[in-house]
Amino acid sequence: MKNMEKELLCPVCQEMYKQPLVLPCTHNVCQACAREVLGQQGYIGHGGDPSSEPTSPASTPSTRSPRLSRRTLPKPDRLDRLLKSGFGTYPGRKRGALHPQVIMFPCPACQGDVELGERGLAGLFRNLTLERVVERYRQSVSVGGAILCQLCKPPPLEATKGCTECRATFCNECFKLFHPWGTQKAQHEPTLPTLSFRPKGLMCPDHKEEVTHYCKTCQRLVCQLCRVRRTHSGHKITPVLSAYQALKDKLTKSLTYILGNQDTVQTQICELEEAVRHTEVSGQQAKEEVSQLVRGLGAVLEEKRASLLQAIEECQQERLARLSAQIQEHRSLLDGSGLVGYAQEVLKETDQPCFVQAAKQLHNRIARATEALQTFRPAASSSFRHCQLDVGREMKLLTELNFLRVPEAPVIDTQRTFAYDQIFLCWRLPPHSPPAWHYTVEFRRTDVPAQPGPTRWQRREEVRGTSALLENPDTGSVYVLRVRGCNKAGYGEYSEDVHLHTPPAPVLHFFLDSRWGTSRERLAISKDQRAVRSVPGLPLLLAADRLLTGCHLSVDVVLGDVAVTQGRSYWACAVDPASYLVKVGVGLESKLQESFQGAPDVISPRYDPDSGHDSGAEDATVEASPPFAFLTIGMGKILLGSGASSNAGLTGRDGPTAGCTVPLPPRLGICLDYERGRVSFLDAVSFRGLLECPLDCSGPVCPAFCFIGGGAVQLQEPVGTKPERKVTIGGFAKLD
Repeated sequence: MKNMEKELLCPVCQEMYKQPLVLPCTHNVCQACAREVLGQQGYIGHGGDPSSEPTSPASTPSTRSPRLSRRTLPKPDRLDRLLKSGFGTYPGRKRGALHPQVIMFPCPACQGDVELGERGLAGLFRNLTLERVVERYRQSVSVGGAILCQLCKPPPLEATKGCTECRATFCNECFKLFHPWGTQKAQHEPTLPTLSFRPKGLMCPDHKEEVTHYCKTCQRLVCQLCRVRRTHSGHKITPVLSAYQALKDKLTKSLTYILGNQDTVQTQICELEEAVRHTEVSGQQAKEEVSQLVRGLGAVLEEKRASLLQAIEECQQERLARLSAQIQEHRSLLDGSGLVGYAQEVLKETDQPCFVQAAKQLHNRIARATEALQTFRPAASSSFRHCQLDVGREMKLLTELNFLRVPEAPVIDTQRTFAYDQIFLCWRLPPHSPPAWHYTVEFRRTDVPAQPGPTRWQRREEVRGTSALLENPDTGSVYVLRVRGCNKAGYGEYSEDVHLHTPPAPVLHFFLDSRWGTSRERLAISKDQRAVRSVPGLPLLLAADRLLTGCHLSVDVVLGDVAVTQGRSYWACAVDPASYLVKVGVGLESKLQESFQGAPDVISPRYDPDSGHDSGAEDATVEASPPFAFLTIGMGKILLGSGASSNAGLTGRDGPTAGCTVPLPPRLGICLDYERGRVSFLDAVSFRGLLECPLDCSGPVCPAFCFIGGGAVQLQEPVGTKPERKVTIGGFAKLD
């Protein structure tokens, strides 16, 4: 018990709690400290607590004058100031008027502003349990200390009794003196001497009644009057005994777990201490690395500075030399210069051959000087603008120079992530995330029995790109996947887990085949033979105009090019919500060809393609399974028919009852169990069952799609046919 002193220190005064109050953030603070903090925040008038009890023996309820208990009204000027600031409730001010001020208390423990409401500290509970713990701790650490009588004349004697009603400690003589026989005080029950007196029970600060219930919604103790207030209407309120037992059980269970794992705690403490030492060493190494890098940048800059200055110096010397030569050349043109004087003397020569011989070279020099004089411009520019540096980009880079950050948690692209014959996972980094060199993909099954120890993830390291492929997943399972990025700074955070359901059976791969049937001209099948659209055109319009005259409307049918003869198979498709009437299902290949080769009357009450035969045939039996079964879709709805022939043997599984419609999901799934002779229709996104019905599997069974009017069906493509670059993580091998 002596080791818990730090748990009993007020975060404000750093001393033992004295009349602690429980803040809405569940932290505690001394009542006097709370008053002082509110006073520092400028909340005048709310630093005190009207429900606080006196601690001085001279001001106990037994010795105070009745007048002192009356509330003194403030002076008029103070009253006006308080009313303007919104404090208090005085005559002339209605409660709740003019937006009552909400008191905010800066909690020193959680460093956050806590809302105390309009009443301030008056609306807080005292933590009597904490007071008792503090008292027991004081007694345990100060066994030899004696509690003195508070009413003895000096020197006081050791107290032997305490009175909760008088809130004072007494020696034997003083107790008899202040509790004379035959008076009402004589009925006060003596207690052990103590330095802190508390009420017998926890009282509601609003109504001064004992609390009896606990509001789970507000997480607050309430009394009977609080319980019937509007503020708690519709809240979940339980008796305080139930809350006490529940919290006690939880606390006991948690404490038992902690006490039973002391070795684990000690091991983790050792790991944390080792982490502290490693952090100190790593921090010092990081400082040295940063200093070395910055010094390296400084050395590079110094070297670059010297080379640039040398280039400027060379350019300057070269220009000065050219300008000096030009100056000398122009000075030679001045009167009295050597060149001009020499030319004048040459002109005095009268010997023609000798003149020509001497004047030829001189004339060239004079001509060049004359031309330079006429087209004068300095031989070199005095500006060094070409030597200016543009360091804007470098300054920006240096300003943005910062520690390399790890990639942020990737975001799973749920629109492109799905499970079919394989699991395709696609992700992207947030917009402002540092780039990732590669990724780590982890996955595991969630429907396997839990094994002792930490959850084991299957991991694929160094995945390039932003997509991955999980090959050969188990059917009918739930996989959870996550991914994180990595760069030079290390690994980033994991993405949010994504859960994917795999199909309940192996996926059946097939294409659409329209080589048979009478209405092939009205069916447009895509080049890849995985999509079909019904184009009714004018013939259907003419037939619809003659419906009442007994016209036969033909059904456009397309089958899959693969028939199932054993095992379980699954496939999925998407139906255009604007389709007029589409039937998706399976059936015996021979019966399908026999039934749809002709032109049956679809408006006849005896015709129903769902039953596979005429419902009025004499040889029809109730026990016989239909040769094919379809799910009817039209105008964005799925019809769960209630007719005996159309839904003979259909039973709902986790879905609505027959005879109603449900919204069309983005994809429909069909699961065929050949051995059991059952076919199930599922929501291919959530794998929620829609319908299950029997099927005659005495021969090859193939997928079938029927169209009446306009409509379109798209088979779900296998994951392997997608054009994106993928990485195999099931077989731990890369596929580029």
